[in-house]
Amino acid sequence: MTQPRSHLPRRPSGIVQELASTNLWINKNDVINGMAMSLKIPKRALNLRCQCPSRQFSTSRARRAGEVRIVEVGPRDGLQTEKSLPTDVKLELIRRLSGTGVRNIEAGSFVAPKWVPQMANSAEVLNCLLGHPPPAPAPIAYNFLVPNLKGLENFLIASDSVTLGDSAAPGKTSPNPNMPPTSPPSPKSEEPVDEPNAVTSSQDPHEMPTDASAVKDPVRPRGGAFSSATSNTMEISVFTAATEAFSKANTNCTISESLERCKPIVALAKSHDIRVRGYVSVALGCPYDGPNVAPEKVAEITGTLLEMGVDEVSVADTTGMGTAPKTQELLKTLFAAGISPHDLALHFHDTYGQALVNAVVGLENGIRTFDSSVGGLGGCPYSKGATGNIATEDLVHCVHSLGAKTGVDVEEMSRIGAWISKELGKANESRAGKAV
Repeated sequence: MTQPRSHLPRRPSGIVQELASTNLWINKNDVINGMAMSLKIPKRALNLRCQCPSRQFSTSRARRAGEVRIVEVGPRDGLQTEKSLPTDVKLELIRRLSGTGVRNIEAGSFVAPKWVPQMANSAEVLNCLLGHPPPAPAPIAYNFLVPNLKGLENFLIASDSVTLGDSAAPGKTSPNPNMPPTSPPSPKSEEPVDEPNAVTSSQDPHEMPTDASAVKDPVRPRGGAFSSATSNTMEISVFTAATEAFSKANTNCTISESLERCKPIVALAKSHDIRVRGYVSVALGCPYDGPNVAPEKVAEITGTLLEMGVDEVSVADTTGMGTAPKTQELLKTLFAAGISPHDLALHFHDTYGQALVNAVVGLENGIRTFDSSVGGLGGCPYSKGATGNIATEDLVHCVHSLGAKTGVDVEEMSRIGAWISKELGKANESRAGKAV
């Protein structure tokens, strides 16, 4: 007697056909880092149709078979452990990245400067992206990490300072920093017009209008010469951890308490129509508890985030302890818990040189969204010895070599990796970037 479909893991039927229609096959005799890899797909996956509820995925866009989405995390996760950069250099990094074809950029975080001083200028970065978005070949989703409700409130206030023409007051937030722009004002006639709430040159530009109806829709990013900037979006991300020890070291609270903190953040963001991304740190190894993190715990936390309304969860190998078998086991556990590959992203650090291997395992299992950092920038302030993220140049080169598409110009990305490494006074960690 066959098991009812309702009890089977939710795996979309398109994964096998998608792999078959591209070159994303790893032959059983192929050897990656000295280990033979084989693609094992249950027969039932050939005809199992996924009945997933309709969801609004964070930063999602329709992707054809063989397309992989790259989330560039260099300006935030990549720089948080490097020396502090001036705002103009950070904005120049984002400007250059925006021209490569990448459609998702993690731009900053609204954390207390005393904890992460490298992110102290995130409000300025947000203001510039809203007011003067960089030229780009396609719309971009810019993401900002918020550790708590205060962080989200600061994000909204910073958005107001641009969307309301620098007239926002503390505690007053606009409905949505992603709303379409208002129509330009009509030319003024010579006749005096009775506009009691209009801001004139003699008024305080930081004073809120007395009539709330005077402020209508907030303004989206203003268009550039080569970009559909009015389609850009600003998003946020929240985070928790897969072990109690790391959660207490990183956020001074338990896992359960960190999830409770996420709930009002997600609720407030959703009330403003802002997409939310979630992170689960140390999913494949913890600097305090060691390399064996329970995959069932990761699945439980991931499911909780999705249930509270998070649009996408990035499962992170923060320490770089992950291996191909452990990555395979983790994905198997996530799928068995009913979590779809389309709800997931993978985030690998390259501490032990296994990041690309693990990414290929993710590709084999239907994951199509990966985080990476230009030049291999990054690390973790709470994970001693953890090196940078998987280099965007290396990941894109690997994905392209397998026949998939990212839309990212690997040569331009390599030039950016060389430039930002020089600005930071450190070696370029991208192998492909140095070879291109």
